Amino acid sequence: MSSNYHVALVVPVFNEEETVELFVTTIKEKLASILDHLEIVFVDDGSKDKTAALIDSLIKSEEGTVKISLIGLSRNFGKEAAMSAAIDLIEADAIVPMDVDLQDPPELILEFIKVWQEQKVDTVYGVRVDRSTDTGVKRVTSGGFYRVFNRLSSKVKIPENAGDFRLIDKKVIATVRALPESNRFMKGLFAWPGFTSKGVAYKRPERSAGKTKWNYWKLWNFALDGIISFSSLPLRVWSYIGGAIGFIAFLYMLYIILDTLITGVDAPGYASLMCVVLFLGAVQLISIGVLGEYLGRMSEEVKHRPVYVVSKIKGNLSTNLQGGINKTTNGLYVNERQD
Repeated sequence: MSSNYHVALVVPVFNEEETVELFVTTIKEKLASILDHLEIVFVDDGSKDKTAALIDSLIKSEEGTVKISLIGLSRNFGKEAAMSAAIDLIEADAIVPMDVDLQDPPELILEFIKVWQEQKVDTVYGVRVDRSTDTGVKRVTSGGFYRVFNRLSSKVKIPENAGDFRLIDKKVIATVRALPESNRFMKGLFAWPGFTSKGVAYKRPERSAGKTKWNYWKLWNFALDGIISFSSLPLRVWSYIGGAIGFIAFLYMLYIILDTLITGVDAPGYASLMCVVLFLGAVQLISIGVLGEYLGRMSEEVKHRPVYVVSKIKGNLSTNLQGGINKTTNGLYVNERQD
């Protein structure tokens, strides 16, 4: 393995004061053999607790033992925006996005780096072979999302049971950084360039401390964003549904005409009329809703608003940013740099 490489661990955090210190301690313990090659970059996504203060104190107290930096966003923009900020700002040979709750085992990074260097693989991702720590509903819905996404998306496929925990080469980082879209589904963006990739199996442990910030409503919206970002099939399918309903309606019209010619005029039925009206009304509303989802995202894209706003940078993060207002690829950095 090469002795000259720099890997940045990208750790988005939001109200994680219970886990930050344990995370750094675990990284020092599990990755002691490669600590000289690592940098921990926390991305504070607008935390309201003591998360940012704890990271600031760790930067000062851990100086000389482990490299720690902090990218602070001005408010809560979401995990995808936090990772986008890190991708735009960090200069490294590879980055590893991971969760601060230690459900992404740090020791697996050693295997990531080995595959990356020895086999020259551009992306090495973790595959969860055992999700017994998740609830039954979470396992079912998660597996269903991967299957639906890969079925609907004809050009981009994401590996099943693979989260954001992966090692990404700077070649892939540069490509993802150049993508200007506002609605950023990172799993899809990481797969979109099409460079070489390989999965490494691992058993996902339980959360070390604190509570997850993801509820089922957020996960549903997250899944919806991913599908709409990488597939137009939900729009196309309504053409087929409309054609099928039109064909059925045509057959029913022929039946009514023939029935009238043979048996005479029949009194119209209120129940059948209401069923048809309500059914077609529901179909129309659903189709309008699908159109609205796409139009809403188009509206976000044409505004060209920044995906994130960075309010502070602390530590020895290697960037080319200066004080004042800097326009990064997908966001803004608005503040005086603080080292």
